[in-house]
Amino acid sequence: MANSFFLLLREDLDDTLYPGGTGIGPALKRNIDEFLVARFGLAADRAAALRVELFRSHGSTLAGLIALGHDVHPDEYHSYVHGRLPYDKIAADPRLAALLQSIPQRKILFTNSDRAHMKRALERLGVDEACFDGVVCFETMNPHLFGEVNGDDDAVADRTVVVLKPSVDAIVAGLRAAGTNPRRTLFLDDSERNIAAGKALGLRTALVGKRARSKEADYALESIGSLRRAIPEIWGGVAVDAELQPDHNVEKNKSMRADLDSVIQPTSIQA
Repeated sequence: MANSFFLLLREDLDDTLYPGGTGIGPALKRNIDEFLVARFGLAADRAAALRVELFRSHGSTLAGLIALGHDVHPDEYHSYVHGRLPYDKIAADPRLAALLQSIPQRKILFTNSDRAHMKRALERLGVDEACFDGVVCFETMNPHLFGEVNGDDDAVADRTVVVLKPSVDAIVAGLRAAGTNPRRTLFLDDSERNIAAGKALGLRTALVGKRARSKEADYALESIGSLRRAIPEIWGGVAVDAELQPDHNVEKNKSMRADLDSVIQPTSIQA
């Protein structure tokens, strides 16, 4: 793997670059509920139920609101739900910064979050954004939601589309940013849904925050800190723990695509 590429993907950064125990996740849910109450006058219990419903049906609350025709700008939404997060609970992690700096392959940070949230989280962690060779975030995947459209019918239709992991569009955006093909890309994520989507496109996959691999994961890491032990090939080493080696014999790995151009046509989360 010494000459392969390394693609780091994570939705909202929780449980991969920093542990979920920080309280950021629960705070985010509360902020979304409060946004729905303030913006649409919903009762608190109805707001909580709607958040869950939209996440299940559209991948995120914002994607669901836009798909249903509500005039909610991403900046308005993100400034409310992310702007009030307790970032002070994220502790600096010098070991993480050193680990990321030591990885010789290209690294792409891929998140469904907006750029402002990503930057604040990295700053709290003490991780320099410059250690990544590229960033794919909400704005990168959804320029059409920020007025960057051509004015034709397709562009207008795209205004009801929100591209997020685990959609094919989103992962293809990450692959293009990495400048590589799926077979030479390692995909880390704590979401089994995202891992399954990555595997369907031929990526090598590592499920973070779990002791056991899911069906579509080649590796399982309890934390990002165990990356060197789990996959020493990144640094030119050899895996010595059979439990951590990828499963090359499963049928699903026999049909990996060789090139980005060979993946199926992108589809999006849309109304």
